[in-house]
Amino acid sequence: MPNLQKNKTIAVFGASQNPSKYGYKIFHALLQQGFNVFGINPKGGAVDGRSFYASLADVPGGVDVAIMVIPPAGLLSAVEACKAKGVKEIWFQPGAQEDSAFVLATAAGIKAVNACFMAENGLW
Repeated sequence: MPNLQKNKTIAVFGASQNPSKYGYKIFHALLQQGFNVFGINPKGGAVDGRSFYASLADVPGGVDVAIMVIPPAGLLSAVEACKAKGVKEIWFQPGAQEDSAFVLATAAGIKAVNACFMAENGLW
């Protein structure tokens, strides 16, 4: 199991208010397990009293890890936002994977992983 630290700040791209969506399930589970987590969704919304941010740039302070739960078409701009914010690690969830986004992340020195963050870290 990878080294998982609760003190890492995590951004969930595609956070959702819809309990049937993985953007909700991941965001909610991380909150429940005590992680410092921010939801990113340009449409807004909130889960468990935590409002989403319209963009990563709006999140106060630094972000260590980004979890992508968005359509592949939005990944390149999301990786660019991560580069600008100094994110160190990006997890591309199944269904949110695209080769050029992965290459862009690794070329920027960001650790990129094509796998489910929750399953790989023993959170589900």
